[in-house]
Amino acid sequence: MAEAPGVFVRELERGDGALLEIRQLSSGDVGCVVWDAAIVLSKFLERRERAESGLFAGRSVVELGSGTGIVGIMAATLGANVTVTDLEDLQDLMKTNIENNSALLTGSCQAKVLKWGEDVVDLPSPDYILMADCIYYEETLRDLASSDTCILCCYEERTTGKNPEIERKFFELLRIDFECEEVPIDKHDEEYRSEDIHILQICRKK
Repeated sequence: MAEAPGVFVRELERGDGALLEIRQLSSGDVGCVVWDAAIVLSKFLERRERAESGLFAGRSVVELGSGTGIVGIMAATLGANVTVTDLEDLQDLMKTNIENNSALLTGSCQAKVLKWGEDVVDLPSPDYILMADCIYYEETLRDLASSDTCILCCYEERTTGKNPEIERKFFELLRIDFECEEVPIDKHDEEYRSEDIHILQICRKK
């Protein structure tokens, strides 16, 4: 079936040969497209699961700034119970992508409205928080993460405009309450990796 005008499908092959099919839009907010950092993080999750079978099964996961929902959907195919979150105008896109990939889900996946920096008291602290190119509003992490929450943050390093200052300020504030450790690139997926895309494992300071 042909897609509606302005809708494009990004396919991501899993290790078992199954394809995630993610709809993205040619116009609209930056969350309407699949960014490289989201691909890198999705494949990293799959690699972690291969290395530690059952790592995500039954675990609670919240993805922040989900956009198309690809990272959270990948986690749900690994058995996690996922809530993908973003602004109101991206809910339909996330729900469509969840539905279109429902046959691959061994966990669960639901979409929820969450604006960075706003109250998150109706979301319980999850086992994992996932973030791809979402290095804003560190206070949302403070509100949502417990001492047992593992945060995986993947971002593409950008050197133009205000990007370096935004990154510096985010991590400066984040390190007040959290410890950050970069995942070595040789631990990323063998194919989906790049020197300018970083994955951080973050946890609350004890």
